[in-house]
Amino acid sequence: MALQGSLADIALPDVIQLVSVSGKTGVFTLSGDGADGKIFIKGGQITDAVAGKLGGEYAVYEMAGWHKGQFIFTAGIESERVTVNKSNTSLMMEAARRLDEWRVLQRKIASMDLVPYFLPREPGQDQITLSPQEWSIVTKIDGQLSIAKLEDVTGLPAFDVCKVLYGLVASGLIALRSTTEEKPPQAAPVAPSQRSLLALAENMRKLADESVGLSGSIAVEKQYRVARAEIEAGGGMTSIQSLVDRLARAISLLEGGDRAGEFLRKVTPLLP
Repeated sequence: MALQGSLADIALPDVIQLVSVSGKTGVFTLSGDGADGKIFIKGGQITDAVAGKLGGEYAVYEMAGWHKGQFIFTAGIESERVTVNKSNTSLMMEAARRLDEWRVLQRKIASMDLVPYFLPREPGQDQITLSPQEWSIVTKIDGQLSIAKLEDVTGLPAFDVCKVLYGLVASGLIALRSTTEEKPPQAAPVAPSQRSLLALAENMRKLADESVGLSGSIAVEKQYRVARAEIEAGGGMTSIQSLVDRLARAISLLEGGDRAGEFLRKVTPLLP
């Protein structure tokens, strides 16, 4: 008999703990508020998960926060993939931490339907240094896309998008409005500081290194150093675009077109 019930009556982490102790193999099929997901378990350990566009551990974190909907556990079904390598305990602890942090985020972000927009900045204000993930979100803010739409266009989990927006609101860089409010004037997007561009170039280098391994690291390092010099000379985002093109060509020569395409799919969300 399949194990099934309501997420309103018993939280998903508690159900997973029950199945883990018994060492069962099977799949949880969940339905939340307009969303569905699956968590595969083998020998009591989570091995794979998917929830909408999310996969792996991020899908687990997403579903662990569902408080409405149904679940059913079907024994004997395994996934052909392994996308989760953390222990169940680590996953559930991180899920709990994210839920606690989510409650803090909701103090400024009450709805995913809110629309972020840039606030005017006084001349001479300090430049903002952004991480690659922050930059990937900032470049998509146009005063029209809601937070939910930003989640779609960036491909990032809602938690990560809201965490970045929370910091941007707190720093006075952006504000949030409801879709019913009159659209305020949209200030010009923030120009990336040299420090942000260097951090972005470093991120590109790491992604390229993952694609070529040790055998191609010298070629990657060479292109990175060229880009770094261009950025320090004031090359701006053009230097980043050129770096991506050169790295893609190098990866294609070393590892083939498929690996180069995989690299481009990873870096594209980080670019404006």
